[in-house]
Amino acid sequence: MSQAQLHIESIGPESAPEIVMLHGWGMNSAVFTPLHLSLSEYRVHYVDLPGFGHSSAIEGDIDDWLGVLISQLPDKAIWVGWSLGGLLATLAALNYPDRIRGLVTIASSPCFMAREEEKWPGISPQVLSQFSESLHKDLGKTIERFLAIQAMGSPTAKEDIKQLRNLVLARPLPDSRALYQGLTMLECVDLRPRLNQIDLPWLRIWGRLDGLVPRRVPPLMPVNDPLYQDVILAKASHAPFFSHTDEFLTGFLSWIEEISN
Repeated sequence: MSQAQLHIESIGPESAPEIVMLHGWGMNSAVFTPLHLSLSEYRVHYVDLPGFGHSSAIEGDIDDWLGVLISQLPDKAIWVGWSLGGLLATLAALNYPDRIRGLVTIASSPCFMAREEEKWPGISPQVLSQFSESLHKDLGKTIERFLAIQAMGSPTAKEDIKQLRNLVLARPLPDSRALYQGLTMLECVDLRPRLNQIDLPWLRIWGRLDGLVPRRVPPLMPVNDPLYQDVILAKASHAPFFSHTDEFLTGFLSWIEEISN
């Protein structure tokens, strides 16, 4: 495994409870900028995933990405992952449970690809193959198109897309290898058979209007009361922390406070 130097922006008091924030495919950690002030009492590590933002790309698959993350992030942090970042955070909770204090997944599925034979809802294979093909032609346009999908269904979609674009594109465009690696993860990784092994507090936040993680996914997730909790934001899409920040923070902060005490 080649070692990447990750770009990690650590903000907040060093003695405070620690939180790791992982972004989604095609993005970088600048998407979490609207949360900085509200999370200022915690020690938050905003991570650019390998090949995204200011982080260098590495060879390998999701296990290699996770290995790099684990090697450069503190122990006993709460891992928060949005979309593809949620897949990584979930795998971290499964593979390194002693090093993680809690898990939060935001608009994230344990299996993003639709599996029709199993009646599992998700992204259609055609959509992923279109993204893969369009990466060859125009990287910038592909990212912009994906940005538009993030807000699809949200009542403030136009405004959300504009803000997302301004934040994400202020950093370098992703490395094309990292984009292909991420697409492969979205297509092939299936953590469903292992989810019941998660023995950590787990908060799952969903947007009911999400175009990438359908509303039929949450009812199919494992139940382990009170360890696993679900929050569904009725008017949010795939980026609920961005489009419905106040509603998102209400559920998120009360849960963080609960498990930090």
